[in-house]
Amino acid sequence: MTTDRHELTAAAAGAAVAGALALTASGQTWAQVTHERPAPLPPVSAVLTGADAAPLVPATGLVLLAAAVALFAVRGGGRVLVGLLVSVAGGTLGWSGVRALAGGLSDASTRVPGVGRGPAEVTLDVSGAWPQLAVAAGLLGVAVGVLVVLRGRRWPGMGRRYERSGTGPAVASPVRARTDEERAQTAWQALDRGEDPTEDATVDPAVDPTEEAPSPAGGRRSEPGIS
Repeated sequence: MTTDRHELTAAAAGAAVAGALALTASGQTWAQVTHERPAPLPPVSAVLTGADAAPLVPATGLVLLAAAVALFAVRGGGRVLVGLLVSVAGGTLGWSGVRALAGGLSDASTRVPGVGRGPAEVTLDVSGAWPQLAVAAGLLGVAVGVLVVLRGRRWPGMGRRYERSGTGPAVASPVRARTDEERAQTAWQALDRGEDPTEDATVDPAVDPTEEAPSPAGGRRSEPGIS
């Protein structure tokens, strides 16, 4: 059980770290775009962030963060589904980073207003560290997803130690023995009705004879002396 809990904690931490790295990378500058124009026009410069160059990077980061919380809230088949989602998010994140390094940044630069319009040269200064960080975060997400799919069914759920089974046997309330004062009062009440409290030796002294008990047929027992 301890190993299962450690695996669950490690998986949730891995998903959270992968999501945080993705969001961090998406907010950084992945490339600096410069488009020279004929004089006297100034050059067009723009910054491409991770979110600009690869919009799926911040989206997958949010998915991974949400999955880190969901791992504690679900069990069994639900946890396997979360693991599959983490794997897909990690794969998408890694693919986005690889695509940016393989020419995606050049394609994204053409969407900047004024860039690529005219015969002048377009310069792209790529910062490869952030796309590489996105790739690393994606690989981590895939690894976490595979771990959850393979091992997640046996991990404990959140708050299992505080649950009650509710299957224990019912405990009967103890019967309180009557005091001498109560028995004496019962005897006086019997004498007031003209009855002899000692004539029926089979009567349980712990039962009040003034109480009416149901007959075997479900009716009411008649009092002595009344036909």
